[in-house]
Amino acid sequence: MKFDLGSAFIEEARTLMTGINEPVYRADQVYKWIHQRQAASFDEMTDLPKDLRVRLSEAAFFSVASVSNKKNDPDGTIKYLFELENHNIIDKIEYPKTYIETVLMNYRHGAALCVSTQAGCSMGCVFCASGKEGLLRDLSAGEMLAQVYAAARDSGKSISNVTLMGCGEPLHNYNSTLRFIRLLNAKAGLCMSQRRITLSTCGLTDGILKLKDEGLQITLAVSLHAPNDRVRAELMPVTRAYPLDGLLAACRRYADTTKRRVTYEYAMIMGKNDRPDHASELAAKLKNTLCHVNLIPVNSDPGSKKRGYRPSSENNIAAFKDILTKHGVQATVRRTLGSGINAACGQLVASNNH
Repeated sequence: MKFDLGSAFIEEARTLMTGINEPVYRADQVYKWIHQRQAASFDEMTDLPKDLRVRLSEAAFFSVASVSNKKNDPDGTIKYLFELENHNIIDKIEYPKTYIETVLMNYRHGAALCVSTQAGCSMGCVFCASGKEGLLRDLSAGEMLAQVYAAARDSGKSISNVTLMGCGEPLHNYNSTLRFIRLLNAKAGLCMSQRRITLSTCGLTDGILKLKDEGLQITLAVSLHAPNDRVRAELMPVTRAYPLDGLLAACRRYADTTKRRVTYEYAMIMGKNDRPDHASELAAKLKNTLCHVNLIPVNSDPGSKKRGYRPSSENNIAAFKDILTKHGVQATVRRTLGSGINAACGQLVASNNH
């Protein structure tokens, strides 16, 4: 199997070079081409001898995300459908290509990219389109980085923030997700501050407890969407494996260990989780914890709308927020971007059937 240079740390790339009888500095050159100049092939690495480029292409690869399609929203959001080669994926030969969606959002402070960590998803949240085809496969750290580099190349923008909120459950692909974060933060790469990286999870309690000891300074965002197990299990099947009280306890331990505030994402669904008693129950569970609640009008796909999952009214959202605030729980209503092109939270898929 070929060596995955795109997912390698600089020390691993240097080991590869010495293994093929090349000086260490060649690894630094290649690394710069991949992670800073964002090359799309070894042929672009023109300061490397041609014979070395040939030998590298025989021994190694790095993932490149090709733009298969893109849609532009009037609010400045761009949704990309990227095509990935299935390097080293021998058990998925029925998928000669892998398609993933990635979203570029433009803010006053810079460009933020919503990255996918898996092709498809196995979590089965009822209002989310990402899991409709199930989980196709995990993405490598290099394939996650390829999304960042491809979006930057195509848009001409420097990516200042990254959110792992695209298709897939990041903690279900734990090792590749952690490697991606560390590579994104590495001095030899983009050197992005960890404080500009957000990891969003459906609430895999064991993953959160493991993550708290990684020494990271990222933002943890937890998709909560309900104040109790009864409501949450209807919306998120993962609740049956990871009940809410255990999840919140893990989040408190995460905050205590990292000293980082946990963000709770709460999709407001009319008549399902947006009543005043829901807000009071949630406030009681979050009071006196280091957290912040993001209230989001649910962005339903057509299928979930048929099942009655519709966004809450502005009045209900405002009342919900007021109850949380009065109980000392910080809350905001998040601005929705990209809904006009199905690029908002819960609307991404892993298919080229558009």
